Amino acid sequence: MKRALVAALLAKLDGELSTMRRAANDARAAATHEEAKPENDKDTRALEASYLAGAQAARVREIEGAIKAIGAMPLLDLTDGKAIQSSAVVTLEDEDEERSTFFVAPFGGGAALEVPALAAQVVTPQSPRGQALLGRREGDVIEVRGTRPGPPRELTIVEVW
Repeated sequence: MKRALVAALLAKLDGELSTMRRAANDARAAATHEEAKPENDKDTRALEASYLAGAQAARVREIEGAIKAIGAMPLLDLTDGKAIQSSAVVTLEDEDEERSTFFVAPFGGGAALEVPALAAQVVTPQSPRGQALLGRREGDVIEVRGTRPGPPRELTIVEVW
């Protein structure tokens, strides 16, 4: 099942990579197009387009690195009370007994993954929820602040694998 989650995450990142490559190529073409040449010393169109092209090229490199890291991520068996770490699949339950499942991965935070018999959201170790989960075990209670004002929510870790 973890392999299916990794495959789904890699497919999402591949799609994002294709989109960003096209955007980077378009921005590079716009920066070097004849119409982008400055008409006077105050005209910054070419400069702005080159900044955009550079940022998009950096994002392409970032996504390529993420794809490599996720592809090489060891898929650990975290059953039998082992602590949550990268590659964990964690099910949390709130005070209303509603459950949600998360896949801990180094990149792709927020991505919704759906594989047969499982829907999970990617959470990174750098995120507040990821930080709250790391090192915890099944049965532990974590506190997570939401986007709404008020006290943090208490979530119980009901399953880790």
